[in-house]
Amino acid sequence: MGDAIGQILASAVGIAISPVPLIAMVLMLATPRARSNGLAFTAAWAVALGVVVTAVLLASSGGRASAGDGDPATWTLWVKLGLGVLFLAMAVLQWRGRPAEGQPASTPGWMKALDTFTPLKAAGLAAALAVANPKNLVLTVGGALSIAGSGGSPGGRTVAAVVMVLIGSLCTIVPLSVYLLGGTRSAQVLGGWKAWMSAHNAAIMMTLLAVLGAKYMGDAVSGLTS
Repeated sequence: MGDAIGQILASAVGIAISPVPLIAMVLMLATPRARSNGLAFTAAWAVALGVVVTAVLLASSGGRASAGDGDPATWTLWVKLGLGVLFLAMAVLQWRGRPAEGQPASTPGWMKALDTFTPLKAAGLAAALAVANPKNLVLTVGGALSIAGSGGSPGGRTVAAVVMVLIGSLCTIVPLSVYLLGGTRSAQVLGGWKAWMSAHNAAIMMTLLAVLGAKYMGDAVSGLTS
């Protein structure tokens, strides 16, 4: 179990520090339906991640993701190598698409419409950001594949999957907790987080994707050549 959890930490943290869901959550907590929308967004985010992780684990179980001696199967290493290359490519695209110096990042249309959201729309947005966003989807699939190839027991893989979903959901759980427990200072704290994440979105994601790309490629090459 420990090995499985260790394998998913990088991917789970990568999901958790994604700026877009955190910014969306902060903006949603400033709407008239802040409490209900925030709870719906958080629940839907965790459920969406859980569905993807479970689907990958079930699919991998039939494909013998573990070699049986505690090492991942060769095909999972090739997939991780491909994911590593994809991460590096996304890092380059993220950096090339950053706003010009001194120019603010463009605001997606859905962010401007958050004031009109109902809990159902908030849940739908969370699910879309969790699984329809290429970065989060690749991170989730990569982490789930690491769990499948860890060679742990079914119980250990289940615990690792739950830990991954919980860590990956911190981008929604933490701001919601600040809002619910922070009292009058919560708006100031959340506003500061939003401003910082908005200003450094490109740098955060570029660094994250580059590090994950290097890790996945390193793990894959090490496994394939051992």
